[in-house]
Amino acid sequence: MERVMSELAGYFASREELEVHLILYGISREIFYEIPDNILISIPGFKFHNKWRLWYTIKTIYFLRVTIKNIRPDSILSFGEYWNSFVLLAVRFLNYPVFISDRCSPVKEFGLFHGLLRKFLYTKASGIIAQTETAKQFYSRQIAHHNITVISNPVRNNTSYRSFKERENIILSVGRLIETKHYDRLIKIFHKTKAPGWKLVIIGSNALKQDNMTKLLSLVNELELKSCVVIEGKKSNVFDYYNKSKIFAFTSSSEGFPNVIGEALAAGVPAISYNCIAGPSDLISDGINGFLVPVFNDELFLEKLQLLVDDETLLTQMSKEARNSVTKLSTANIGDKYYSFITSKS
Repeated sequence: MERVMSELAGYFASREELEVHLILYGISREIFYEIPDNILISIPGFKFHNKWRLWYTIKTIYFLRVTIKNIRPDSILSFGEYWNSFVLLAVRFLNYPVFISDRCSPVKEFGLFHGLLRKFLYTKASGIIAQTETAKQFYSRQIAHHNITVISNPVRNNTSYRSFKERENIILSVGRLIETKHYDRLIKIFHKTKAPGWKLVIIGSNALKQDNMTKLLSLVNELELKSCVVIEGKKSNVFDYYNKSKIFAFTSSSEGFPNVIGEALAAGVPAISYNCIAGPSDLISDGINGFLVPVFNDELFLEKLQLLVDDETLLTQMSKEARNSVTKLSTANIGDKYYSFITSKS
């Protein structure tokens, strides 16, 4: 979510006719991804304390409302299935167009309170952006809104692309170390793969108060894979890893739009992924630039992974197809679509 928003903010800021503001109001206000210097940033002058959650929630809504009124924007773009309701509440009865986009799986359960809040508030948005056609179909059934469109995520341009012959025998996976990514299954699949000289590298850190790093390191030790499975943690130079890898493996069972698959393909890395409800099938053409595997069909996942490890010719051909398959998802192309939609009068 943060990565896509930073890409779009950078694109908007490159247009000389626009003034771009970025409001950071979450519990953590870290700017992890680089953004241009000409973007104006607003941050609350107080820390959010969970101990007094209700009070600081009200205080944050007030901060948002006052800040937006001072900016007087022509358009507001909000990301996040919980944050969108926050923004819509903050601008209630103000005459500013708000365009929202959930960044999760369209079948995610929100609970009674957030579910009702979304049904009421989302109808007040000027437009809703779905990441996939599947997501749009779900939202059309759930939310009575006349202006829902589909715009994919932008895929960052890989300026440091390395030729396939220069790469190492690395199977790469990137994502938060949360239960729905199923890295334990991926490690077990790799353990069964006949791949001497290959390594499995996982980029990602703990999230959602889950300590999966400890569990995964324990599994690596249990299977005696310390020499060939590396869990790197959080990295800002993830492109360096894409550029030296030959295969991308993804065992997530719940996605909105998996940016990491797009980034891998842009780097010429064929991808094998569980074909979860939304996302992977929008990026991977089965048998062309990678493979789609039914969720939790680990035998087939192993079969496809083994095929790529063994067949250098197939791997090289898929690498070429991978790069070509995501050119339409450049930041400029996707940024244009966002700009057209959030400045529309419909």
